[in-house]
Amino acid sequence: MTGIVISSRRILRELRIYACCVLAALLVNVYSIVRFNTQWKELLTTLHITLAVACVFYVLLAIVRGAAFCTRLALRRKTG
Repeated sequence: MTGIVISSRRILRELRIYACCVLAALLVNVYSIVRFNTQWKELLTTLHITLAVACVFYVLLAIVRGAAFCTRLALRRKTG
């Protein structure tokens, strides 16, 4: 059985994408705190929910990236 090798470049890219998803989830949390005029301690008390929302963002983004990859691959095969 051969091992799967993931390059460090790909790992860093995925980590950056996930970090952006975490940042987006935090910004949504900050917006909701400001919008509904709640306490700022909710940034820490709802951190587990924020990380779960970041995972949802990451999965949705992965679906969009996969669809774009498949579309690009299909268009490349038709023209070639």
